[in-house]
Amino acid sequence: MGQRSGREERSKRLELALNETMKAEAEVQKNKEEAEEPKEKDQRTTLVFGVADLKNGAVGLYNVGQTCCLNSLLQVFLMNIRFTGILRRITVPPHAVQKKRNVPYQMLLLLEKMQRGKQKAVSPTDLTCCLSVHGVKLFVQYDAAQLFLTLWNLIKKQMKKLELVEELRYLYTICVQEHLACQKCSFETKRYSSMITLPLPLLDSNSYMLKTLEDCLQYFFQPEELTDQNMCFCEQCGRKTPFLQSMKLVHLPQTLTIHLKRFCFEKSAYIHKLSHYLPFPQDLDFNAVLTENQCEADDIKKAGWQYELFAVVAHSGSTSCGHYCAYIRSLTECKWYCFNDSEVCQVSWDDVKCTYGHSSLHWGETAYLLIYMKKCPQ
Repeated sequence: MGQRSGREERSKRLELALNETMKAEAEVQKNKEEAEEPKEKDQRTTLVFGVADLKNGAVGLYNVGQTCCLNSLLQVFLMNIRFTGILRRITVPPHAVQKKRNVPYQMLLLLEKMQRGKQKAVSPTDLTCCLSVHGVKLFVQYDAAQLFLTLWNLIKKQMKKLELVEELRYLYTICVQEHLACQKCSFETKRYSSMITLPLPLLDSNSYMLKTLEDCLQYFFQPEELTDQNMCFCEQCGRKTPFLQSMKLVHLPQTLTIHLKRFCFEKSAYIHKLSHYLPFPQDLDFNAVLTENQCEADDIKKAGWQYELFAVVAHSGSTSCGHYCAYIRSLTECKWYCFNDSEVCQVSWDDVKCTYGHSSLHWGETAYLLIYMKKCPQ
C-alpha cells in the first residue's frame, strides 16, 4: 500500500486516447473561446457559480478505473461547505486548454454536475482526465493519505487568487514547533513547520498497540530521546551527542485531517496493515488530550481547539488489494452518509464505529483518515 503498481496496457491506451481527444477538442474550441466578449464570459461564470449553490441531495461518483480512493477524497472535499466556498470564488481559466488542465475548475464543474443533476451518481471522467495530465493516473492503486496531499497541492498551485490560497492554507494547515536540546550542554534549536495531515503512529516505540486516538495523539507529542545511532551533531560540543526531541502544537486548522498510519514496514521490508481496534470520538478536545508542555499557544487560541468528527475515509482489504469508501456527516442535515463510489446511503453512528477495526478481521474495514471540523463558538 502506498506504492504505485505498474502501468497496464489498457491504462496506456486509455490515457493516449483521452489525451488525443482533449487535444482535438481544445483546437476546435480555442478560437471560439478567444472570440467571446468579456461580458459573455462573466455571464457564463455567474451561471456556473450559481448552479454550484444548489442542493440536490447526496450523489455518488462512478468508478472509472480503480478510482475508489479518488472518489472518496473528492466527496470529502466537496461535502465541506467551507472548501466549496473557496472553490466557487476561483478565477475561471480563459481558454479551453487551460480549463481542461485546471484541477480547481474541473472540481467546480463536477460539483455543479452533482448538485444540478438528478442522477444517483455522476461520472468524474473530465476531472480524471485533468488529473492524468498532472501525473494522477487511472488504474493505479493509491494510498489515500498520499493522494490527499497530491490533490491539495494541485489545488493550491492552480489557484490564481492569493487570498484564496491563504484561505485554503488556513482551512487545512497544522503548525508545530520542533525542539532539539543537547543532553550534554545547553545547545538547543527550534523551528516551526507546517503539515496538512497529522500522521499518527498506531504503535509505540516498543511496538505495542496504542489503544485510542487520544493515546496516539499523546504519543505523537511525547518527547523522545535520540541516543546511540540516532544521536545528532552538536555545534557547541563539536561531536554527536544524545538529544531530546520534542514537538509542540502551535496552530490547528478549521478542518483537521488525521492520518492513522495503519500501513507500516516490518523488518523484512514487508508492508503490513494494522487492523486492530482503535476507537475515535465524535467530539475531540485537544485541551483535554495534550499537556501544557505539548502546546505553544495562548489560552484564547486553545479555547478554539474543540472539534467534531466530519468524515472518515475507510480502507478494506490488504496492502496489495483494497478498497476505499467515505463516511461523511452532512453539515446541513447533520446526518451520516456512506459514499461507496456510485452507491450512497444514509447510515448511523454505529455503522461509522464499525471502522474502529478488529485484530481478527484483517480484510475488514478500518478508518484510515479522520477529518474533524472545529466547533462553532456558542
